[in-house]
Amino acid sequence: MKSLVCEQPGKFKWKNTDPPKPKKQEALVNIKRIGICGTDLHAFKGNQPFFQYPRILGHELAGVIESIEDNPFDLKQGDQVSVIPYIECGECIACRNGKTNCCTQMKVLGVHIDGGMCEQVSVPYDHLIKTERLSLDQTAVIEPLSIGAHAVRRTNIKKDECVLVIGSGPIGLGVMAFAKIEGAKVIAMDINTERLKFCRDWADVDYIVNALDSPSESLEQITNGDMPTVVFDATGNSTSMTDAFHYPANGGKLIYVGLVKEDITFSNPAFHSKELTLMASRNATKSDFEYVVQSIRKNKIIVSEYITNRSGFNQTIEHFEEWLKPETNVIKAMVEL
Repeated sequence: MKSLVCEQPGKFKWKNTDPPKPKKQEALVNIKRIGICGTDLHAFKGNQPFFQYPRILGHELAGVIESIEDNPFDLKQGDQVSVIPYIECGECIACRNGKTNCCTQMKVLGVHIDGGMCEQVSVPYDHLIKTERLSLDQTAVIEPLSIGAHAVRRTNIKKDECVLVIGSGPIGLGVMAFAKIEGAKVIAMDINTERLKFCRDWADVDYIVNALDSPSESLEQITNGDMPTVVFDATGNSTSMTDAFHYPANGGKLIYVGLVKEDITFSNPAFHSKELTLMASRNATKSDFEYVVQSIRKNKIIVSEYITNRSGFNQTIEHFEEWLKPETNVIKAMVEL
């Protein structure tokens, strides 16, 4: 089968690879859509943590089941499915406590093991979500939206609570959208004015703040001096993640959704005096995927405008470097097979 392999930073190569042979309790899935994620872009640039080359990228996947044996999930040949790309061990302390998203032996498709930039993948039955009444595009973005939904679920946001989301990429936008569903007052922060406009138009945020224009003063004004009680950083930028410690209210929460290879430092007296809660949010669980499916079905999340760029599978290489350029203002790129 035809596969696109990232051989080393900055280098893709087409290869003919052997079709996957499903193991016990796995289904063979024909890939139909591949969403391009920040992880893919970082891997191509050589700054993705926990990454080894060569690797077939791609973990935002929509497909159709080609073959499957009898299973307890009512899955059958021809079903359209979303793929949960986080392959957990099922035995570690995290898995035993239902936190499969942070398994100690986690293998993520397209990161630790080969992903879906190919024609077929073999996936465990319990990592497939049937997506009847959803389009292939909607199916392919369930994964990135689930990351935002998971981050919001971890914080137990209350109605009318003031929430700041730093970073308006696909993950940050998902955080904003699900915080709004919970009834929060959402502030979007970014350095890109076009992205901030998109936050208003797509995520219906209540306020926007340019991170280059005295953000603390803007936040104080918006919150009448209180500052946001919940702050999400979805940038994957160490400077932003460090600065984020300045923004939560006393007694508030700071949640890192983005990931960076560098150390993050902060002033302990300032952190302690505010009695802040510092959290990480990693990946998502099956229940998050199912929640996103229901949210899309109920038109609480509109996918059509979230996808801004497209490519056929055979043209992926020539488009990929273009998607890396800030001036192209890509929100979500989608590859079609």
